[in-house]
Amino acid sequence: MLRTALIAGLSVLALAACAKKTLPPGGEGICWHVGQGKDGKLKYNKLATGVADLEHCAAALETMRLKFLRMGGSNREVAGAFKGNFIFVERNGIFTAPTMESHRYLALVRTGDGRLAIPGAMPQRPPGQ
Repeated sequence: MLRTALIAGLSVLALAACAKKTLPPGGEGICWHVGQGKDGKLKYNKLATGVADLEHCAAALETMRLKFLRMGGSNREVAGAFKGNFIFVERNGIFTAPTMESHRYLALVRTGDGRLAIPGAMPQRPPGQ
């Protein structure tokens, strides 16, 4: 019984390792907006060039998101890419992942007034205040 479970577990791991992963586009200093085309495939739109780092690309995606919301859009989450990493602008903050299917890691958090900051950069109130 244990042997069968071990073989099944190893088979699942082997299949997961072979699963196709969606990689983001590269390009030095290019910030991409990632959307879904009518055919369901990912579509990459060049949002900005000469972008210094992931934080500035995330800020450009956040600006784009807010502009669309002001024009009557309803999409509160936006995806993008920068230097081989996907960027996900979500309600809780900005997340990044090396592939579309990978675990997302927190890159920037929202402050109390909605701005974006590096996690741990904002001063914390002592308990009881």
